[in-house]
Amino acid sequence: MITVRPSDERGRARLGWLDSRHTFSFSDYYDPKHMGFRALRVINEDRVAPGKGFGTHGHQDMEIVSYVVEGELGHRDSMGTGSVIRPGDVQRMSAGTGVRHSEMNPSEKEPVHFLQIWILPEKAGLAPGYEQKSFPREERANRLRLVASRDGREGAISVHQDVEIRAGLLDAGATVRQPLAPGRHAWVQVVRGAVDVGGKRLVAGDGAAVSDERELALVAQEASELIVFDLA
Repeated sequence: MITVRPSDERGRARLGWLDSRHTFSFSDYYDPKHMGFRALRVINEDRVAPGKGFGTHGHQDMEIVSYVVEGELGHRDSMGTGSVIRPGDVQRMSAGTGVRHSEMNPSEKEPVHFLQIWILPEKAGLAPGYEQKSFPREERANRLRLVASRDGREGAISVHQDVEIRAGLLDAGATVRQPLAPGRHAWVQVVRGAVDVGGKRLVAGDGAAVSDERELALVAQEASELIVFDLA
């Protein structure tokens, strides 16, 4: 079963410096029908104006993954981490027992476009942690590259949950297949382009919940970028 979450039905927050689209309920946007999917709690697609961003604020008991599409995102946190996240990078911050951080656009000219993803951890009270890795374009070309998993295999970042996250850059007409083990579920998020997912057309910003399927067949109808979550 494949259930599409259309881009234009997502929640939206516009604050002048921020244009944010919410796949699931977040902040002032509340929809009891869209509270998350399995352990996946938040997918926010954010566009932040030059020199602006999210000032220092706190989180607890959440795995927060950032994926930059265009531009750069500056990160600082109470663990002493300072970094810049660019396209191809995947960052994971485990909030655990509590962490404070800021996410800012360091450019004075260019906006930053990124996805912020929240995943519920497998247990509360974990120690805060940080990890960031780069996945070159060629590693994601016409395949679903594993970028995050519980065990961090294949050079992926690690997350404290039974989830696998894969990222792909598909040429027009390219097909990729991803098996789903019995009892597993998937969420497909199209970042750019247009993709056929099991006979359903998804365009940029669309998502799809997948259950009771043995395989995902993804066909790019144009040059596309997507993220696939394999969830318990």
